[in-house]
Amino acid sequence: MTDGPCRVFLVDDHAVFRSGVRAELAGQSAIEVVGEAGSVGEAVAGIGRVRPDVVLLDVHMPDGGGVAVLRSVLGADPGGVADPARAPEPTFLALSVSDAAEDVIAVIRAGARGYVTKTITGDDLADAVRRVADGDAVFSPRLAGFVLDAFARAAPGPEERGEPVHDPEVDSLTPREKEVLRLLARGYTYREIAEELFISVKTVETHASNVLRKTQQSNRHALTRWAQSRHLD
Repeated sequence: MTDGPCRVFLVDDHAVFRSGVRAELAGQSAIEVVGEAGSVGEAVAGIGRVRPDVVLLDVHMPDGGGVAVLRSVLGADPGGVADPARAPEPTFLALSVSDAAEDVIAVIRAGARGYVTKTITGDDLADAVRRVADGDAVFSPRLAGFVLDAFARAAPGPEERGEPVHDPEVDSLTPREKEVLRLLARGYTYREIAEELFISVKTVETHASNVLRKTQQSNRHALTRWAQSRHLD
């Protein structure tokens, strides 16, 4: 997370609920609510305008819901090369009344970093916001199991089937860059990667930048999906 308070944007089609969340977060340290929206269109425009660190995202809304917001924001430039001058994409934390497995899996596949239900307390919600901003994956109890089960049931890739794999983008990565890529895809923060590999945070940032450039991914969320599709996570 960058220096200063974590800048949060609220997306929910119920204005009363948004007011309640805003009030809960207002008393929390190191968190600042910088905007809110009640529809997909308003959310996409607002996120693009204020560039928050974290988006608290409702799953079900009349005009498409959380997945539509994720696809619009994170999928706007699929396969593009990261622009160093452009602000990083926000991290998304789903906040929903639903605890259905299909809802959890859908938003995680679309790029959300975590999923918590609306029964969460204000203190726990603030903690979840800070954690996803720092690169952690956060789930309400038992919801993480849905995601693990979904990926465990995924069809095996060529490596698991014993078939040779030739991918120019993967082959272009150095062994160290592959190590950094795997840890990024598993949700490690730069500081945690540095500790794991016994290198400096600055070196991790350099490797991560090289990985984004070589794989032609525009942000960390896209890179994670790219790594998962090649079973590199």
